[in-house]
Amino acid sequence: MIEDGDASSIIDAAEQFDILEIINRGIAYAIIIAGFLSVVFIFFGGISFILSGGQEDKIKQAVSTIRYAIIGLIVTVLAIVIVGLVGRALGLDIIHYLNPSDIFDTVRNLTSEAGDSNTGIERLE
Repeated sequence: MIEDGDASSIIDAAEQFDILEIINRGIAYAIIIAGFLSVVFIFFGGISFILSGGQEDKIKQAVSTIRYAIIGLIVTVLAIVIVGLVGRALGLDIIHYLNPSDIFDTVRNLTSEAGDSNTGIERLE
């Protein structure tokens, strides 16, 4: 398995052909994205509720959006627990990759690499 210093992202793991690292990081990123989307839909449902103007059908739709987003967030949290238990049973260290600071560092590295490859105004100087 690749040590922490060797692979900073799923792309690095793919380049080094370490399937265990790819699986670990892929599951971690999927769980983080699911949690983020749940929070976004809770926010969207709240805005819809505020802007409903007292119309019953719009209020019901907004409350449904919030309810299903909360259910999605609960399922995401349960998925972290279940994936951790199954991962430990299979010998995968998945919970190790759910460290938010590592995920933010990986996203920051990916966006800085993407910014370096763009041919924007800053690259013309």
